[in-house]
Amino acid sequence: MDTLRLLLNGFGVALQPLNLGLALAGVGTGTFVGMLPGIGPINAIAILIPVVFAAGIPPGSALILLVGIYYGSQYGNSISTILLNVPGTASAVVTAIDGYSMTRQGRGGPALAISAISSFVGGTLSIFGLVLFAPVLAGWAIRFGPAEYFALMIFAFSALSSFAGGSLPRALASTGFGLWLATVGLDPNSAIPRYTFGRIELLDGMDFVVVTIGLFAVSEVFQLLTESDAGRSTAAAFGRVAVSGRELAASAWTMVRGSGLGFLVGVLPGAGGTIASFLAYSTEERIAGPDGTFGDGDVRGVAAPESANNAAANGALIPLLTLGVPGSGTTAVLLGALLGLGITPGPLLLQEEPDLFWGLVASMYVGNALLLLLNLPLVGLFVRALLVPRWILVPSVSALAFVAVYAVNGSAFDLVLMTLFGVCGWLMRAFRFPLAPVVLGLVLGPLMEKNLRRAMALSGGEWGVLFDSPIALVLWGLAAFSLLAPTALRRWTPEPVGSESPAQENTG
Repeated sequence: MDTLRLLLNGFGVALQPLNLGLALAGVGTGTFVGMLPGIGPINAIAILIPVVFAAGIPPGSALILLVGIYYGSQYGNSISTILLNVPGTASAVVTAIDGYSMTRQGRGGPALAISAISSFVGGTLSIFGLVLFAPVLAGWAIRFGPAEYFALMIFAFSALSSFAGGSLPRALASTGFGLWLATVGLDPNSAIPRYTFGRIELLDGMDFVVVTIGLFAVSEVFQLLTESDAGRSTAAAFGRVAVSGRELAASAWTMVRGSGLGFLVGVLPGAGGTIASFLAYSTEERIAGPDGTFGDGDVRGVAAPESANNAAANGALIPLLTLGVPGSGTTAVLLGALLGLGITPGPLLLQEEPDLFWGLVASMYVGNALLLLLNLPLVGLFVRALLVPRWILVPSVSALAFVAVYAVNGSAFDLVLMTLFGVCGWLMRAFRFPLAPVVLGLVLGPLMEKNLRRAMALSGGEWGVLFDSPIALVLWGLAAFSLLAPTALRRWTPEPVGSESPAQENTG
């Protein structure tokens, strides 16, 4: 009852004209930023922090604005992912698998609508989780040590076996390629260059934006250019805009499961929306079994990752607010903003600043509702933006890719590297190697290496430390199950015709 009273007081804070306006500005800015690959919420928040300080916005109100950008960008990122196959962040990569397939089938409108609804459901349910379970989950998350995080990474990689449409060797090869890319640069311990080939531009490693846009967007351009109907207008690729009741009903429980899984993963510092979206997708694919059309435009393939990554974004605020531990690059920037505003996150925040905490929680619910009301009516506009001939679309996507990559570091070398990855992605599509595991390996590889080295250092080189804790054993067991279950199911279940669809080959 006390929690309900505090939450109602929070709504009183969130619905103040200034805070309501800032919440709307935050989710609107976040949506726009999310649509632009290479910028992301980190840069947007970092740019706005000095503006917020200079404007003298109250700390609680400033936090509402910055956090609105954070979760608003989650949906904005899905727009370019679904319509253009240009994921701007790692968490959006998995959305491209079925989202872009739906666009190619004339269902870009329903894909965007489901994305918006799933984002709202994931955000809303995770807010309830934030209210009810923040102290408990924060305490549980802190029990994860290096060995547990390493096992979690292994589990995430093993779950990708389902993305290969039955081809485990191809999925593992793609994952290995991504992990190799993650080793490029300076060794974190010895500072010895690894696989840089004498190029100083590679000392900092492979940039995520360069690799992702190359593998997905540029390879898609090559794919369009090599198709026999490359001169055809894309107008025929779009049918209805609204989502049907059947599609909504089919994805309802998917949204609920994705929200729960995303929230739990988001609580873990360092895990975030990337792991959440991949695990949610693979979970739903296994639940669907041979009756699903995952990889070929299944609406559940959009609902699962979108609900999961939005829930994970909210879940990541738990360790930030209750422990002062940022779980991602964006929350690390938010931590700096909090400290700059004179707010010290930690266990005492709920007691010392109840209006700030509960006002923020309530504003997140209001912001998610505003996000839904703002974007659902614009679905038709987003879709019609692509009703152009391919001879216009191809150079437009190419220009977007080159500008986005050059804006990151201002490096011509990055443009060359992006083009090379575009060729690589095109060849991988041709030989039916999935692209998504490459990105996951690149993103999680450094975290995996860091935690493995930490575990070895703490144990004096004893490998048994990786299997000592019950949490680690459970994760290892889940990883083994992920690898063995698809093979067992294929032996007992007749394989459906067309299980390895062109869409799977093209998107990953």
